[in-house]
Amino acid sequence: MYGADLSRVGRLGEAAVKDWIGCLAKHPFACAIEHVGKWIGEIRLDALDEHDRRAKLAIGLYDAELLGRGLGRQAITLLMAHAFTVMTLHRVSLRVLAYNARAIRCYSACGFVEEGREREAAFVCGEWHDDVMMGLLAREFLAR
Repeated sequence: MYGADLSRVGRLGEAAVKDWIGCLAKHPFACAIEHVGKWIGEIRLDALDEHDRRAKLAIGLYDAELLGRGLGRQAITLLMAHAFTVMTLHRVSLRVLAYNARAIRCYSACGFVEEGREREAAFVCGEWHDDVMMGLLAREFLAR
């Protein structure tokens, strides 16, 4: 649910996958999500602003059969613990497609609060969709 038109994306070849993994390996705040010895996704903090002590969360789980098992919630909780303690960030934000109810429930369960909506911000499969903006403050996370 990255907002991509799956009919145009297709399957990635071996070279494209190696390039993708290479980019993730170079990203200073990206981690692979592993389950039972298998790479099932990624999680990262983007757009780190050291002055304002904030970043943006991005997460993707690539095995639809593993959705709804709490793996995303566990990965987010681990990364937020690192972000708010070791990195001493003040806030982490994210944007999610409004129709992605499963992700919104997950983010809410992790403490993220809806802060606004960007109307018709994403053109997906020939239709406009809203983005929901969510945020989590260090004090909110640490109080949980």
